[in-house]
Amino acid sequence: MSGALSTTDLQELAEQAGRDLEGAHPAEILRWAAQTFGTDLVLASSMGDEVLVHIAAEAVPGIDVIFLDTGYHFAETLGTRDYYADFTNISLRTILPLRTVAEQDAEHGEKLHDRDPNLCCALRKVEPLERGLAPYTAWVTGMRREDAPTRTDITVVGWDAKRGKVKLNPLAAWTQDDVDAYVAEHHVVLNPLRQAGYASIGCAPCTRAVAPGEDPRAGRWSGTSKIECGLHT
Repeated sequence: MSGALSTTDLQELAEQAGRDLEGAHPAEILRWAAQTFGTDLVLASSMGDEVLVHIAAEAVPGIDVIFLDTGYHFAETLGTRDYYADFTNISLRTILPLRTVAEQDAEHGEKLHDRDPNLCCALRKVEPLERGLAPYTAWVTGMRREDAPTRTDITVVGWDAKRGKVKLNPLAAWTQDDVDAYVAEHHVVLNPLRQAGYASIGCAPCTRAVAPGEDPRAGRWSGTSKIECGLHT
């Protein structure tokens, strides 16, 4: 269906679906997306959104999932990726940056993430995502409204004007209690870093554990003003 729609039609479809599906279970939102977009639908996962991957594998068996391997991931995150690729019903594609870490170091100097984290994210996350999303009409993220002040107004289905694609955030309305309840009920396999206090999981050099009661995103780019990697802004 989506291939026959103009950009304007897709935008109107997304905005109407955002209104119609507000309050729906994430699985229902994903099934609507699969029926609407078919193989033009992809889920982008950092493997720090394990609940979303679990729901998607059940709701849309065989769904395409792209994982951005920045070269800086924790071993636990790569292990989580491998588990979901091997033991759940998803079709996983790992997308690599154009340059290895060593090649980036040679061009920009070592530890670019410390000196210019925005450029590092642009090279190792944003550009690979653009390539990964290119073949698709609609993409799914694990963003939730309570994640950060920049995300409080996200819709369950909306329009990604920057990329000209439909963007789905099926977990947008879920609280951490909702996530925890789903994990317990469905025995979701979590990234082991969760047990070590990592509430929000990104690249190893730019992520730390958080203290009980601390903002979950406080462990990302700690000590800087940076709060987003650029994938969603």
